Amino acid sequence: MAIARPFRLLVCILILGLPMFAEHASARAAELTVDLGAARGVKLVGVFNRWDQDGNPRRPVNPKAKIDQPEVDAAAADAGSGRWVFQDLPAGKYDLVILLDGKVRLEGWTYAPVLEFDPFFPPDAPASDEVRQIVTKDIAGSRHYENKVVPLYLGGDEKTVRVLMMLLRDLPTSFEREMPGAATLRFEIWQYDGKYGAWTKQRRTRVLHRVIMPRDELRQWTWLWDLKLGGIELGSSPKTVKYDLPSPSDQALKGLRPY
Repeated sequence: MAIARPFRLLVCILILGLPMFAEHASARAAELTVDLGAARGVKLVGVFNRWDQDGNPRRPVNPKAKIDQPEVDAAAADAGSGRWVFQDLPAGKYDLVILLDGKVRLEGWTYAPVLEFDPFFPPDAPASDEVRQIVTKDIAGSRHYENKVVPLYLGGDEKTVRVLMMLLRDLPTSFEREMPGAATLRFEIWQYDGKYGAWTKQRRTRVLHRVIMPRDELRQWTWLWDLKLGGIELGSSPKTVKYDLPSPSDQALKGLRPY
């Protein structure tokens, strides 16, 4: 049956207009306020908009990033009284990072997909004790280039588990020629898939950070990960996140501590 010409024209207009509508929708912006209360010594409050809707990184990871200069997508302005404000942030999902005096860095994350068409997992996604033991045992029993390979957090579902990993090498490396006493630090997301009663690691990973710096300096830093700072969804309405700064000695938070 032939389609009336005016109707065909309307359909074409709607289809051609979809990208423009999507771009306009993605351009919506709002204010995000981070309320740190009576916190002192805050040097930076920033956000990362790491992943696109398919879980791919929005920009390449700097292999020589500096731990004390987070390469954030936006930095908040100090509005006083412990309030830090981001103006006109596009709608999306963000991870917060907070830099403090005394070489302390706090950061959030989301379990981004490692394979195409897989879902995101929030930072508080659960993992059973049984699966946790299987995965951590496999990591401990595998060979790695780094001399410190630590699973920090695990989360997922009954079929897939992802791990926020810390990988540190402070033994001599080829970087010694450029930076005597160099150490490398990476944070990555690994994925294990459960099939037929076994859990198998995917070779592909998602890299959050790569850092290279003198090992003596790296050993002075505290870089902890807190699920409360990750996966913050922002739409077109203003939003306030209240966050009580934890003590760096809080063992519930995982990451790098002075050693």
